[in-house]
Amino acid sequence: MKAGLQDKDTTQHVEEIAQLPLEKRYIWRIASALKWGFADFDSVYVPIDRETLSDGDLRKVIELLRFRPMQLCMFLKALIGPEEMERMMAEAVALAKQEG
Repeated sequence: MKAGLQDKDTTQHVEEIAQLPLEKRYIWRIASALKWGFADFDSVYVPIDRETLSDGDLRKVIELLRFRPMQLCMFLKALIGPEEMERMMAEAVALAKQEG
């Protein structure tokens, strides 16, 4: 990335990245963090936590999550393109609305 920003030849760096196994790549770090972050997700427990949090703690959690939907959209847009990102997110929103 630095080489590209400095208008230097990135061919060698791109070739090095191409040789990396999936598990060593940037996108894997993001995808696996989401996997582990939601591995034991159960929407039943969220309301219990929400009801028992202080207002200050709830604000902290909301602030921590504030930009995550946008970042996920930006990640998906870069990975699969804007149309597929929008389709995937719209499907997720529709399914989440049906839940519960």
